[in-house]
Amino acid sequence: MKRLTLLRHAKSDWDDPVARDFDRPLNRRGEKAAMIVGQFARSRKMAFDLLVASPAVRVTQTLDTFLVGYGDALEPHWDRRIYLASAATLFDVIRDLPETAHNVLMAGHNPGLEELILELVPDDGTSRLREEVEVKFPTASLATMDLAIDRWVDAHKGVATLASFIRPRDIDPALGPGSR
Repeated sequence: MKRLTLLRHAKSDWDDPVARDFDRPLNRRGEKAAMIVGQFARSRKMAFDLLVASPAVRVTQTLDTFLVGYGDALEPHWDRRIYLASAATLFDVIRDLPETAHNVLMAGHNPGLEELILELVPDDGTSRLREEVEVKFPTASLATMDLAIDRWVDAHKGVATLASFIRPRDIDPALGPGSR
């Protein structure tokens, strides 16, 4: 059994006049959301033995803040393939994970992360959480899946169960849609 937790970067600052999308930073709401989601992960005693992430600025800043809330230092392994990746590319990243890692945290972007969840978790009508992800996988959301595999290289469609899905607004309603 392998466990994969996906963290979508927190809300970025569209008002910041950066030249490249890659360099777009978080806004204040995003910083707050990343912190409380990190605190949530700590309160649930989530454990990760590997962190793999997109090197985009909004992801690095999300992780900086998330890890403060989480209270444990994890050294990210930056993988440029995750930046704006499709589900197919994310499957490649997963299949390349070291077999010594059992609980992996992957931080990245939509729509790829959402598509990955929807491909890993079967659409058989038994997962209310999958249905919620299908509606939207908002910024700073955290989804944990248990994969019925012993080796990452064996990851394929329909192999996972969605164990948990938390959005910032589930922790703090002030972080819901329409808030600033």
